[in-house]
Amino acid sequence: MDGVLLRSLTPEVIAVLVRRGADFAAAEDAVQEALIEALRTWPERPPRDPKGWLVTVAWRKFLDAVRADASRRLREQRVVAELSPGPGPGGDDSLQLYFLCAHPSLTPSSAVALTLRAVGGLTTGQIARAYLVGEATIAQRISRAKRTVAGISLDQPGDVATVLRVLYLVFNEGYSGELDLAAEAIRLTRQLAARIDHQEVAGLLALMLLHHARRSARTRSDGSLVPLAEQDRGLWDTRLIAEGVEVLQRSLVRDRLGEYQAQAAIAALHADARTAGETDWVQIVEWYDELVRLTESPVARLNRAVAVGEADGPRAGLAALASLDPTLPRHTAAAAYLHERDGDRAAAARLYAEAARQAPNLPERDHLTLQAARLNTTLRR
Repeated sequence: MDGVLLRSLTPEVIAVLVRRGADFAAAEDAVQEALIEALRTWPERPPRDPKGWLVTVAWRKFLDAVRADASRRLREQRVVAELSPGPGPGGDDSLQLYFLCAHPSLTPSSAVALTLRAVGGLTTGQIARAYLVGEATIAQRISRAKRTVAGISLDQPGDVATVLRVLYLVFNEGYSGELDLAAEAIRLTRQLAARIDHQEVAGLLALMLLHHARRSARTRSDGSLVPLAEQDRGLWDTRLIAEGVEVLQRSLVRDRLGEYQAQAAIAALHADARTAGETDWVQIVEWYDELVRLTESPVARLNRAVAVGEADGPRAGLAALASLDPTLPRHTAAAAYLHERDGDRAAAARLYAEAARQAPNLPERDHLTLQAARLNTTLRR
């Protein structure tokens, strides 16, 4: 049984049922029943046309549910009368499903869960384990999301920016347990890039590939973090880097710069440096200038300040940092790093300890605590 094939076909089959007249929740339920039937029968009797088989069985499951509900008999007759084969007008049903799952009326967490379920073809249990929350919580989240989008037509124009934000959220969750969310986000973004010609879709795909290429070097065997400057660059995936750079270059030549392309350009400059000392920080600052212009993001401004500290010296970086809100996430950690580079170990140790108390996760907290301890040890000598 090819689980990857089933997952790739799931959004297409759901979209076909929705286009034929099923509401989203009913279509998703019918397709899940068809998948169960496939798992039971395909090993012995694999179909010649897997998608056609799933559409036929799911549609039959949907009609069975309609017939079981007397109040929906009139709707069943209308759906059957209007049934017509082939893709819907204007293109790809699966693409429309991306937009439906990332509808602006949904909260980010609901959009992510619905996208993983409907477009990614993942089970509620898989999603729950990936996010380290209870299955009932995810089930409620998906159920609320399906109710929210139930009355939305697939022919309404989609918001590419919202879809990309959802995919970026999935990627940034990283990976845990049996489901690698970063790899899943890349798989979904590849699908989207194959269906839509949009420079920022390509930019996001390039960004994901370039970040994911460094994955194996980011942590030690004990789970502790390895800063970018200390990573073993021989562990970086050169194949993913080459692909990411190629995708980025194709999108940049269209001269329609967006935030994901700018972020990918920064990641590409890091990937291009054979050693940390060879990093082109001047160009990185210039790309951060573009990113700030595009987004006005405080986080981009914070990262720019650190890059300025590398390009023009730590005092220039501290001056750039001083103009930012000190309550920004990781502001204290950035200040600690720049103070250490400026030779003020006492201030750096104090700030590292403070940053550790503010850390959003255990690996980051442990890393910052070790930095504070390292500096305090040198101060006592």
